[in-house]
Amino acid sequence: MKRRDFIAGLGGAVMWPLVARGQQTERARRIGVLMSSAADEPDGQARLTGFLQGLQEFGWTAGRNVRIEYRWAPGEADRRRYAAELVALAPDVIMASTTVSAAALQQASTTVPIVFAAVTDPVGQGFVASLQRPGGNATGFSLYEYGTSTKWLELLKEITPGITRVAVIRDPTVSYNHGQFGAIQSAAPSFRVEVRPLGASGASEIERGIAAFASGSNGGLIVLGSTVTSAHRNLIITLAAKHRLPAVYTGRNYVTDGGLMSYGPDRVDQYRRAAGYVDRILKGEKPADLPVQAPTKYEFVINLKTAKALGLEILPQLLARADEVIE
Repeated sequence: MKRRDFIAGLGGAVMWPLVARGQQTERARRIGVLMSSAADEPDGQARLTGFLQGLQEFGWTAGRNVRIEYRWAPGEADRRRYAAELVALAPDVIMASTTVSAAALQQASTTVPIVFAAVTDPVGQGFVASLQRPGGNATGFSLYEYGTSTKWLELLKEITPGITRVAVIRDPTVSYNHGQFGAIQSAAPSFRVEVRPLGASGASEIERGIAAFASGSNGGLIVLGSTVTSAHRNLIITLAAKHRLPAVYTGRNYVTDGGLMSYGPDRVDQYRRAAGYVDRILKGEKPADLPVQAPTKYEFVINLKTAKALGLEILPQLLARADEVIE
């Protein structure tokens, strides 16, 4: 069965930002879902599948005892509008997919319960007062701890031992990208590499930055996650290939699109776990009392075709550690 058909069976017509349809009962609860990707984005669909599967595991089925309102919002204006729409529907709880979705929802309401599935540094970004006692109307699952950032540098050095220069592509307007870069910079001397930041405010800055960096030798890239880098994912992958720069990314979708390798939390698992918090809130618990949880499952993905195109020989022990190898 195709994933899209399966999702439809789980939660109704989720490919469109409409009310999940089906026979409702008087006791049905209402859940809002605000996704920060387009409806036809495969990774967004996979993550939503994980969330819906999690709900079913806790006994919640769309059309029987729960009604689910879906909104797909890849753009900022859409997120603000759809966040307001979902809040106006007075749901029992809203699942926010990422940082930008959670931010839009918290701007729309400080009372409707929010469960975020993947947010980096929720304290630093003001979503919660503390990890143990969120204190407000939001809680959920963090995406990265800053210490994880050194893993990207470690993998890059392991796959290309001769590397001496690393450019870190990040959005300078995103606070957690600064924290991640700081962690990478602190670890750089132990790997005998020099790191430098590259701005990612738009396509032209990304192109200029990578071209200038690639004029030197023994270089590699670390691409930090943000709305901007995600929007220019294919451009960054293309430029890395053009300039023959080995690169490590934060999500597997970069690797399935042709990037060299990625390391990060299992996003589908994050959404499945988010369903558990939605269940607890529907049963009477408050977001303020539910601690923010760190990732428990990580995935390391390598694209062998890209490695061969770059002239890299992947050691067997590295391949053995990969959760997925794309050939």
